[in-house]
Amino acid sequence: MLFAGIYRNHRFSPNHVGNDRTLFELVTDHLREMGHRVNEYSEDEAMKGIDERYVFTMSREPHVARMLQSLENEGVRVINSGYGIENCYRSNMTRLLNESGIPVPDNITVNTCEPAAANFLNLIPGWIKRGDFHAIHKEDVSFVRNVDEGRAMLAEYARRGIETAVLNKHIVGDLVKFYGVRGTNFFFHFYPEEFQHSKFGNESVNGKTERYPVRVNELKSIAARGADVLNIDIYGGDAIITPNESICLIDMNDFPSFAPCREQAAPVIAQRIHEITIK
Repeated sequence: MLFAGIYRNHRFSPNHVGNDRTLFELVTDHLREMGHRVNEYSEDEAMKGIDERYVFTMSREPHVARMLQSLENEGVRVINSGYGIENCYRSNMTRLLNESGIPVPDNITVNTCEPAAANFLNLIPGWIKRGDFHAIHKEDVSFVRNVDEGRAMLAEYARRGIETAVLNKHIVGDLVKFYGVRGTNFFFHFYPEEFQHSKFGNESVNGKTERYPVRVNELKSIAARGADVLNIDIYGGDAIITPNESICLIDMNDFPSFAPCREQAAPVIAQRIHEITIK
């Protein structure tokens, strides 16, 4: 089969440009070893048009996601789906996870142009996150300790043209990151400090990792349910393990870098892409 492989533009890989590109190249190599052909495109190049009927993509650009959705409507197979990519934009993800009953922090979505109207006292201390997209700047995910800090951050978002924000209550516990591939047994979880794996250093807010017991099967199940709800086959995310060992999902994202485990993950991802395209 002939694939279009679309790699992620640098601005969507904050502090992980090399990790994202390395995974893309590994997956591409495995697909070629399986006998497939792959034409590689940047997101900007893909926007000029692609003719391939099979696509795997790390793209995040909204215009590319909508273009991929149009291709899917015409019968092109795309992994991850353009619809799944859009589902992972923060406000969309929050709404879908809320509706699914998956355990997530208490949250609200607000209009940044009306910070004084945002009633989030019960979410303090908490996190303010841009609602329209993923975090690509440090301030796009910000910890706030009081209402004044929260409203100041909302006003800052408004000045930057970010119209919506998601406010999440801070959950005390250990931060655990994970990666998975839908339809397979592959699942990898870890503490960020084990691999010095961080985009902006926000993990320090959680303090010292206490190593509360992780119910791995439950974490894997919650992550898989999240992937189903968001319609993403290649995924990652973050969860908090609380002192009473409960699990709270705080983030999911499409086609992450798998940096700590990419050598193990790449052939599984390639096989999943192969299986989806031959259905």
